[in-house]
Amino acid sequence: MAKYRGPVCKLCRREGEKLFLKGARCYSPKCSFERRGYPPGSHGKGAQFRRRRESDYNRQLRAKQKARRVFGVLERQFHRYYTISLKRRGITGLNLLQILESRLDNVIYRMGYAQSRAEARVLVTHGHFTVNGRRTDIPSMLTAAGDVIAVRELSRKRTLFKQLPDLAESRNVPNWLNRDVKELSGTVIRLPEREEIDANLTEQLIVEYYSR
Repeated sequence: MAKYRGPVCKLCRREGEKLFLKGARCYSPKCSFERRGYPPGSHGKGAQFRRRRESDYNRQLRAKQKARRVFGVLERQFHRYYTISLKRRGITGLNLLQILESRLDNVIYRMGYAQSRAEARVLVTHGHFTVNGRRTDIPSMLTAAGDVIAVRELSRKRTLFKQLPDLAESRNVPNWLNRDVKELSGTVIRLPEREEIDANLTEQLIVEYYSR
């Protein structure tokens, strides 16, 4: 399974804003972005003082890279999602965001059953969740309306999942999902609307990047 294995905090610093890739750590004083908000690299600190006109290509690239990093998707898979969104009816940019939001690891994160998308990805890979009663270990699985996601019965005995209800209760659930904390399960009601996608993304710039 291909995934990014480098320093996660550098990704936030490169994009110039918090992407909340480390869950609770991002809200604590230990957050690297709070201590070093400038871009990584030997010239990063000086770059914040240099003013230069940003090209259209760079704005498009940064929008694409930011979306990839928020959802933890590598380039090849991200481009495949864009190709799928092109073939669907409707607005290409919105289609792309809906595909990213419907990934199983993202749905679990949005339900509050993981502190970050990266943690949700690990939990799915280890087989702790079921989709419609069947165990799955594919974080990139695309869910659809009516799908029921739940913690496996055997996994509920682990300490992590015994503490899960308290974590989930502290998080709000978007309207396109339904959550049952007592049963450690949830249902995908429909695809999210644009205003229900909380990531600060500019999908039009992503479409422009791939349309060059």
